[in-house]
Amino acid sequence: MLKVFKNKTDLAFTFCEELLKLSKTKSEFVLSLSGGSTPRIIFETIADDYREKIKWDKLHLFWSDERCVPPADDESNFGMTKKYLLDYIKIPEENIHRIMGESDPQFEAKRYSDEIEKTVNLVNGIPKFDLIMLGIGEDGHTASIFPDQMHLLNSQKICDVAIHPSTGQKRVTMSGRVINNSNAAIFLVTGKSKAVILKEILEEKKKIYPAEFINPVSGNLNYFVDEEASSLLDKQTILFS
Repeated sequence: MLKVFKNKTDLAFTFCEELLKLSKTKSEFVLSLSGGSTPRIIFETIADDYREKIKWDKLHLFWSDERCVPPADDESNFGMTKKYLLDYIKIPEENIHRIMGESDPQFEAKRYSDEIEKTVNLVNGIPKFDLIMLGIGEDGHTASIFPDQMHLLNSQKICDVAIHPSTGQKRVTMSGRVINNSNAAIFLVTGKSKAVILKEILEEKKKIYPAEFINPVSGNLNYFVDEEASSLLDKQTILFS
């Protein structure tokens, strides 16, 4: 389902309401976070308006991907989450499951896979997250699954090592197989720079971008987008998604 919002603020509040509602349905709730500017606004919204509403002792936080940098690095997804969310909420330390970007990538992909397997319920032998937050890059990547590394969509591993096609930076990412086993996935897409790729994914359907292959077996896939990101979409796409 596609939901279009006037701005990032409205999008963030709706996401927070959805998280609050879903988290109340289970005694333990396993959430996978992502990095980027839109999640930052969501984290700020949670810290300001939802930190007392959400029962943090029942939430387990994971990340769909991480750059292989120390947590204090400006590029760290965990570091950004800590700065804008974790420092403001009372969540048990053992409920925060970060990818250790400062470790050897291959070792960390295996270690994080083991941690996910020990914490997250398995369905058909695959971890099943309750909700996965995702973004889309201008090149159509999601998590750290890039167009030149499509094999990561079907990797038999829970987590694998990805390499940024331009910078050569190594990253640890969840495989598409795990993402597609989630109970729900929400793409957060904002800004004019995402308008072209969003149109190609939702309307042209070339099946050449990793984000196009995210379709949870649960059938629960949502796109939360702002007006700028949706500016090139046909009206019918917006009305009948």
